[in-house]
Amino acid sequence: MREPVLYHFYSDTQSQRLRLALGYKKINYRDRPVAWDDDEVFFELGLARKVPVLVLESGKLQTDSCEILDKIDELFPQPPFLVNNIIDQAAWKAVLSWREKIEALLSRLLAPALLNYAEIADHPHNVEAYKRQIQQQFNMSAEALASDRYAAYEQFAQISHIHALGKHLSKNRFYMGQMSIADVLITADLYPLQCLDGVSLPIDILYYLARVEKMCEVDLQQGFRVKLS
Repeated sequence: MREPVLYHFYSDTQSQRLRLALGYKKINYRDRPVAWDDDEVFFELGLARKVPVLVLESGKLQTDSCEILDKIDELFPQPPFLVNNIIDQAAWKAVLSWREKIEALLSRLLAPALLNYAEIADHPHNVEAYKRQIQQQFNMSAEALASDRYAAYEQFAQISHIHALGKHLSKNRFYMGQMSIADVLITADLYPLQCLDGVSLPIDILYYLARVEKMCEVDLQQGFRVKLS
């Protein structure tokens, strides 16, 4: 029986959701980080250039991180669980609704933060291509977005209710009181914000990110060009 395979970019938060989930469930899988400009892998997979790609033991390809998380205990039925008897559909939909509300501002904040990843930053042609991508997406340069990070983060903090979220997570340790797919999503999506100079996440959130990272036995700084202090 062959092992599942995860194709991913370190700079892609959806990929990191799956690294955390698979790590927590202690799934043996082949870790396949893909070079940021590698089109050949996706050609071989028969897919558009988009990560993550999870190849199951059956050979079936899964590409939607939220759908994979929602059925992670069906795909990999061994404990520990991240869904079964831990988080119901109403709570999961609430998390996804929260994530949808913060999508625009979070993407704006993450755009310059992702330049901290070696797969982009260590290759000048990737840096230029990524900056062109940012310009097209936001109609602003990476430098302008970085300069606007304080105002953008202030808006983000209000819309995300991040201080209230931090207090909840400090009191309960995890979103549902025990590890669930909600923690996997929140941690993967907020973690790179630590790369933004001068932007400080609430201390309760920082402790929480470290707690989830430890539970999953995954180093989310893997792939960083410069490690966080």
